[in-house]
Amino acid sequence: MQLDNLSKQLEFIKEIDKIKYIQRKTRLFNSDRNENDAEHSWHLAVMALVLVEHSNEDIDLLKVLKMVLIHDIVEIDAGDTFLFDSQRDDSKESEALAARRIFGMLPEKQAEEFMAIWEEFEEGSTPEAKFAHSLDRLEPVLQNDSNNGGTWAEHDVPHEKVIKKVSVMNNGSTILWSHAEKLIGRFYSEE
Repeated sequence: MQLDNLSKQLEFIKEIDKIKYIQRKTRLFNSDRNENDAEHSWHLAVMALVLVEHSNEDIDLLKVLKMVLIHDIVEIDAGDTFLFDSQRDDSKESEALAARRIFGMLPEKQAEEFMAIWEEFEEGSTPEAKFAHSLDRLEPVLQNDSNNGGTWAEHDVPHEKVIKKVSVMNNGSTILWSHAEKLIGRFYSEE
């Protein structure tokens, strides 16, 4: 049983290495190079450790770390969908299929845990999921700010659309949202 579990776990670990090749639209801070999903997930995990005090509610930090580390693994199969893409809603079904396949590689108990954590993040209704979503929205705001509007400028994303997509941060952290709102406003006021 233990060797069977180890074999499944190692296959999963090999499979998720593919996340390093999923390119995101956002670029690294002060850079022309696009970020990959592994870099994004790592950055969110460190952000969670550093910014946990700004959560609107008491949270289970370990659960937030799990969420931000696994939330984009599904993009191995489903691909990255740009936050401001109008086709974004179509990705939910393919992401759910990907989650079942990839997490299903793990031993049953771990597969169930990872699937439940991923689903909780996707639903975004628990304090942990709300805070994880705040971080997931904050990082690209910081990146776009460091790159003179970055993907907002490159893809002509209007101010209202940025606010609509990013304002969910307020549910997890009013402090982080307030800061992000100022950065967004600064970029659009300079246009």
